[in-house]
Amino acid sequence: MSSSTDVTRREMLKTSLLSGAGLWLGAQTAQAESTSPNEKLNIACIGLGNQGNANLGLVSSQNIVGLCDVDSARTDKYQAKFPKAKSFADFRVMLDKLENEIDAVVVTTPNHTHATIAVNAMRRGKHVYCEKPLAHSIHEVREMQRVAREEKVVTQMGTQNHAGENYRRTVELIQSGAIGDVQQVHVWFGRPGGWRRYKHVVDRPAEPQPIPKTLNWDLWVGPAPMQNFHPCYHPHDWHYWWDFGNGTLGNMGCHYMDLIFWSLDLQYPNAVETKGPDLHPDSTPFWLDCHWQFPARGSKPPVEVIWYHGRNTPEPVLELGGPEWAAGILFVGTDGMLAADYGKRVLLPEEKFAGFKAPPKTIPPAIGNHRQEWYEACKGNGKTNCHFDYAAPLTETILLGNLAFRVGEKVEWDADKGAATNTDQAAQYVQREYRKGWTL
Repeated sequence: MSSSTDVTRREMLKTSLLSGAGLWLGAQTAQAESTSPNEKLNIACIGLGNQGNANLGLVSSQNIVGLCDVDSARTDKYQAKFPKAKSFADFRVMLDKLENEIDAVVVTTPNHTHATIAVNAMRRGKHVYCEKPLAHSIHEVREMQRVAREEKVVTQMGTQNHAGENYRRTVELIQSGAIGDVQQVHVWFGRPGGWRRYKHVVDRPAEPQPIPKTLNWDLWVGPAPMQNFHPCYHPHDWHYWWDFGNGTLGNMGCHYMDLIFWSLDLQYPNAVETKGPDLHPDSTPFWLDCHWQFPARGSKPPVEVIWYHGRNTPEPVLELGGPEWAAGILFVGTDGMLAADYGKRVLLPEEKFAGFKAPPKTIPPAIGNHRQEWYEACKGNGKTNCHFDYAAPLTETILLGNLAFRVGEKVEWDADKGAATNTDQAAQYVQREYRKGWTL
């Protein structure tokens, strides 16, 4: 049983919120106001695998009160490190039992369960850090954004490079006009097949494999259609199955497209079309080209953004004089180009920009790392930059790329309605039916 002092502190964190102007038109960000900004937050971590381990480590300066994973081997491992925390397999049971002890949750699970967990937590007034992409479907993304606004909780999507110096300096270069008006951007992730470990498995496995004794497979599948257990799904390759993940575009797109959205103040595209291999009903493509059209934003011109994955540095980038990098972004402006990746940036052609003086630093450094920025904002120390009002249009754009590929034709998109205007085939990919017993 928690003390009355703890309840008072949690109620303060949950309800004392300041709504400010967001990065998008009509958007709202939430900033918690606390009488004790240095007090530690009570955090529950849901999903303790590879990235979950990293996220747990980077919020461990706070009070870890809940550990949740469908594999008891993981909760047992971290229970030893956080003996005061309580362990659970089902996030719903944890949120019920620790309702009055949790201030905030970190969601690091496969994409298909992001929304069910985050929405459940936010409806209870809990602040949420959720890994990218924000959700598995466009409907889920919009629900997460809507609930976050209604509950006025502090949110952050896990695009960690957003907190880095290189992205900040790149944004300043673009927004200062160093390369003029940007009307085209190329972005690529060349690794063929993404990070697939089971590259030979593309059809849904028909024969069941033994379920590890520590794994609750029913909870892992969650709202998705039930499948036989196979290691091509868990613990890693779920990324590359439509039922659970969003392919290489979903896995890597938010990281790279983040810099484009931030630099160019993008919101929603009005059209998208793709080129790729034949559509497989179960597994995601090994390579894909995706072409989004974004409308003008005030005085900023329309922009076309072209994504490529699976075939090393794309030929259009090399033909423009861009760098032969394994992954990167090439902004094409009226007065030059800028290439960037996670850790570097270069103005092109280099001879034109010899002696170029960088613009003043206008974007302040992050408060520590991306996770720290979130939990400090939960306590009233600053604001998050990848809150759900920012992350939702970014994620929706990524998901629209997959949608257009699965539809098999160009999609004209009405962002206000959240629907395609030129095809009836898109709706089935905007929202899907949940397995019995699961709701959003």
